[in-house]
Parts: sequence; C-alpha cells; structure tokens
Amino acid sequence: MSVAIDTMRAERIKLTSVQSPWWCTAVIVALGLGLAAILGVAAKASMSADDETVRFYPTVDVAVSGVTGFGVLVLMILAALSVTSEYRFGVIRSTFQALPNRSVVLVVKALFIGVLGAILSGVLALSAFYLTKALAGPEAGRDLVLEGSAGRTIYGTALFALLASILAVGVGALLRQSAGTIAILLLWPMLIESLFGLFGSFGRNVQPFLPFANINYFLGTDQGIDFHWGPWGAFLYFAVFVLVVFGAAVAVVNRRDA
Repeated sequence: MSVAIDTMRAERIKLTSVQSPWWCTAVIVALGLGLAAILGVAAKASMSADDETVRFYPTVDVAVSGVTGFGVLVLMILAALSVTSEYRFGVIRSTFQALPNRSVVLVVKALFIGVLGAILSGVLALSAFYLTKALAGPEAGRDLVLEGSAGRTIYGTALFALLASILAVGVGALLRQSAGTIAILLLWPMLIESLFGLFGSFGRNVQPFLPFANINYFLGTDQGIDFHWGPWGAFLYFAVFVLVVFGAAVAVVNRRDA
C-alpha cells in the first residue's frame, strides 16, 4: 500500500512540475467547449432555413463530440508521453530504482492519469451538452435531452477517457518511443478503423470487432455497423481490449531492461 501511495505522489509531482499537462488540459477544454459552441450556434442559425432537410438538430453524442472525438485523443497523447518521455530522458531507471515493483509503477501511473482525465472529460461532456443546448435554443435543441442512451453518453465519456488513458500508457510502455506511440494512438481510431469500410463484405465483418468502433457504439454514435452485442457489450469488449494491451505492457516492462 505504501508503495502505491509513494508512486502516486511521484506521479503527481511529475505531472504538476512540467507545463505540458497544463497545455494539454487547456487544449482539451478548448476543443470540447469550442466545438460545442460552434454546433449550438450553427444549429440555431439553420432554423431560419425554409427547407426542413437542411435544418440541424444536434443530438447529445454530437454535442459532446469535441470531447469524445478530439479531447480524449489529446488525453491519450498526454498519457503516452508520461511513459515515453521517461524512457527518452532515462528518468524511468531512477523510478524503477526507487520503486522496484514495476507493475505497481505502471498501474498507478495509468490509473492516476486516467482518473484525472475521466473527471475532466466527464465535466466537459456535461458542460458541452448544456452549452450546445443553450446556444441552439429550444427549437434546434429539441433532441438534446438526457434520457435513456443519451445519459449514457455523458458518463460514458468519463469511462472512455479512463480506459483510453490506460491504453495509451500501455502502448507507450510497449513502444517506448513518443512518435511511434502517438502515431498509432491517433491513426488507429481516426484512419485505420475507417478504412475497413472500404473492403466490402470482409470489412463489414471485421468492423464489429474494432475496439474504437465498439466504444463509439457505447457512446451512442451511429456508425452503420451491425454489432453482435448491445452497447454495454461493446463497452466490455473495449475494456477487455485495453486490459489485454496493458497486461502485455506490464509483462514486457517486467522482462526487459529499463
């Protein structure tokens, strides 16, 4: 227990003693609330159109897309850099000398950043929802209600941020290199998974098993994919994927030299 507390203190000092976490937090806030404001204004402006088909009625998952689509990606970069930067500058050796239990170090690092990211993302998701609703007005914001699956989108954003941070720490520990880790974390959800839709029936059969497609399904995003399970099954699928990657990272870190 004392090892975990000491590790948490060390991680807090590392995060608060450099500027990058503060800049990343500012970017996450700007992306989350900035896009929400743009969506709200655009929705209200579209109500002046006579053609109903061009009117824009944002839903909850769209309102918080600045957090889920961009903010969490920045959070993943921050989580990955917390590992890769230590390898780059050799700080990880000192960390493992002071705290020999490498598994605890990696778990505490992932959970510390993940919990902070989950709190930030959850608050931003709720704020983005109310900001979009306020700017859109009652007519354009008719679909912005926290009922049923829409409520899951809000707290699901916090769960997504937690798991995404753990995944990023795991990938960073496996690769040890910042550029490669960031490339994978950005290209996989933004590009690679979308490419499967271009491969006909093979791609359609693979899509239900893509990790980020599953978490987006859990968050309420319509992707036109025929999943084999419900939203919570998709969440569990993504969680298992994250734990497998992180477990592999823990095993590798314990076996190879720092």
